[in-house]
Amino acid sequence: MISAELQQAFSETNYIVHHEPPFTMNIGQPCPALKALMKGHNALCAAFITAWNPFSQQLSAQQNEVRQQALKAELKRRGLKFIEGIGQHPSNNWPGEASLLVLDLAREAAKTLASQHEQDAFVWASDDGVAELVVTN
Repeated sequence: MISAELQQAFSETNYIVHHEPPFTMNIGQPCPALKALMKGHNALCAAFITAWNPFSQQLSAQQNEVRQQALKAELKRRGLKFIEGIGQHPSNNWPGEASLLVLDLAREAAKTLASQHEQDAFVWASDDGVAELVVTN
C-alpha cells in the first residue's frame, strides 16, 4: 500500500494531455475535454499511465525513456490508441513524468498494465470524464 503522503501527492497532481487543444485532468473533477475526446473516439473509458520512476523511485531521464518506449511499444502491439501527456505536481518538487492517455483501456486491464510497469497508481476515467486515482497494490 502506498503512503498517505504519496497518495496525497498523486491526488494533487495535474495530469496534462497533449491534445489539440491540451487539457488537464484532476482527480475527482469532471473534465469536459476528456469526456468529449472519449466520445469522439467512441471510447468508454481511458487510463492515464506512465512507466517512469518504478514504485515512485526516481530514475535517470534515459532509464525512464527506455521504460516509456517499452510501454508505447506494448500499447501499439495491442492496437490501443494513446495520446502523450505529462503528470506534473503543481509544487514542482518532483519532476514531471511523461505519460500516456490510453483510450478504451478497461480499469482492470489498466491496473494489470500499471503493475507490469511497476507503478503504484494510475488515473482512470469512465465515460463520465471524471478522473479517478487507482492504486495498483
